Amino acid sequence: MTDWKRKLSSRKFWALLAALITSLLTALGANNDTVIQVTGVIGTFGAVIAYILAEAYVDGKAVRNEEL
Repeated sequence: MTDWKRKLSSRKFWALLAALITSLLTALGANNDTVIQVTGVIGTFGAVIAYILAEAYVDGKAVRNEEL
């Protein structure tokens, strides 16, 4: 079973997604402005999701340590 939490927090995953979509847009003839905007949006979402998951992990560890 795929560990989506780990995948979504991976910078490699987001770089791969950006590369795939950028290549697809270029192959379909999208103009450079569109490709740049889409790549920026993917990078932004990747950073936000990675941050949220990392903070949730840290918060979970802190709660677990307080319970012990």
